Amino acid sequence: MKLISIILCNFRQFYGKTPEIILASGQKNTTIIHGNNGAGKTTIMNAFTWVLYEKFSAAFIIETQLVNKRAITEAKLGKAIACWVEIVFEHDNKRYQAKRLSRAYRNEKNEIEHGKSELYMQIAGDDGRWSPPPEHPDDIIGRILPESLHRYFFFDGERIEYIVRDDRKSEIAEATKELLGIEVLNRSVRHLGEAKKSLETDLRLIGNPETKKLLKEKNQIEQEINKLSKRQTEIEKELQNHREVKKEISSRLVEFKGAEGLPQQKDQLNLQVVSIKEQILQAHQSLKRAISTRGYMVFLSDAIEKFRELFGNLKEKGELPIGIKRQFVQQLLEKQRCICGAELTIDSPGRKSVEKWMEKAEIADVEETAIRMSIQIDEIDKQVLEFWDEVDRQQANIEKLRYQLSRVENELESVQKKLRNYPDEDIQQLQKRLDEIEIKVGNLNRETGSNALQLETLNKEIKILDKQLDKQQMNELKQVLAQRRIAATQDAINRLIEVRARLEKQFRISLEKRIQELFSEISFTPYIPKLNENYELTLVENTGGEDALVAASTGENQILSLAFIGSIIDEVRIWR
Repeated sequence: MKLISIILCNFRQFYGKTPEIILASGQKNTTIIHGNNGAGKTTIMNAFTWVLYEKFSAAFIIETQLVNKRAITEAKLGKAIACWVEIVFEHDNKRYQAKRLSRAYRNEKNEIEHGKSELYMQIAGDDGRWSPPPEHPDDIIGRILPESLHRYFFFDGERIEYIVRDDRKSEIAEATKELLGIEVLNRSVRHLGEAKKSLETDLRLIGNPETKKLLKEKNQIEQEINKLSKRQTEIEKELQNHREVKKEISSRLVEFKGAEGLPQQKDQLNLQVVSIKEQILQAHQSLKRAISTRGYMVFLSDAIEKFRELFGNLKEKGELPIGIKRQFVQQLLEKQRCICGAELTIDSPGRKSVEKWMEKAEIADVEETAIRMSIQIDEIDKQVLEFWDEVDRQQANIEKLRYQLSRVENELESVQKKLRNYPDEDIQQLQKRLDEIEIKVGNLNRETGSNALQLETLNKEIKILDKQLDKQQMNELKQVLAQRRIAATQDAINRLIEVRARLEKQFRISLEKRIQELFSEISFTPYIPKLNENYELTLVENTGGEDALVAASTGENQILSLAFIGSIIDEVRIWR
């Protein structure tokens, strides 16, 4: 996860909407915020954790009072004041925009009432288009950085040694497992167990929906869909207007002779950005097409091996007689003469021998089919190699294009910065207008993505309502499949438990080794960090060939905490 920017609006000390705070990146990737006590330094840190997890640090007092007091005081009675924080971050070459919003208002008794917070998210891929997430935002955030681990990455430096306190060891253990993915296995085992019980006891609990209620809900959802669709049309018109204005301003910039060719250079770079993004999109589509059409071949190796073994055994046993056709054997019997010249009279030994070939000739069609399949399987082996070559080529092409895109975008930003600071005020103003339009276009694109997410959700709800009446007919099928599903569920549970045990052991050993390396680089003490089976971290001293526990000082606990966090980051990057 790479944090890009943050915006606060009526959040604690911050009255109104703040400018977008761009965080440092590149080689100088440390952002330092200075401020007096109470100015809002801790608030900014907790703004991140509130958006992502709706959690706060220990130093963040009165957690319920999030909305700026001045904003509430100035508002009329009953008027809701929105308090929100929006952050933008990158992860795995995707850009995420997460926004959490809460509202508060003064009632008739002049008391402040707070509403529940709501989390919104949008994702931008290589093409720069914002779209709704494919799953719930909490699940996406939890997979990037689990909630149980967030306090080890968003923390008060003054309290860093608290991370390895005795009363936090079990918490650290569970959080570490979750980041690695072990907690996912735990949940899988638990959920499979619950599913097994459900299959055994609850199949008959499916109730009949109330038709009138379903129709009413569907009508309400359709009205909301029409409202959002209308807004989407309005946004598209606004975007078109902004594009025309942007085009006109860009043309005016080009006309300035004193701009040293910067507008022309900017236009060329913009065209390159569009072209590269389109190439990245096409490469992704080619990769998806290759996987969807030929990816299945990768999983056929076991079946192919079994077929070849079966085919070879049949040939060795003579159960696939090459070249023997039923029609040919029938003609020999009718003529009562073998190809060697011997007579094939009724009940003669020679005739009985030829009649046995008649039985073998019955499977001639099977033989031909098997031979054709053998040829096709050889072709599949070749196509598997071609498939991997195509995947490697497309992935390498995508990485190359991403590097080019990053370079061109940096050049474009440099040119735009020169135009913003150009001595000619007219050029400055035109560039500022372009920047303002870009911000408006970005906001509209985000709103479009948010509306698309809501439309997708509402359409899914309608489909669910339409299908609820048909669920009654699925009972019989579920009952027939129940026993097979129960057996498959138990088998999956056993396998997941075995995978979890092996993964946890290997990771713990590797993590302990990395912690020891980092600790020894920072501390000059002879102490050695140890990580036991419960992921509990301790310091030991080897005296007389035996490990003895050491009462670590505050400084040593701080070093141990830093080594622990750094090691987790390094190891999880490798393991994931």
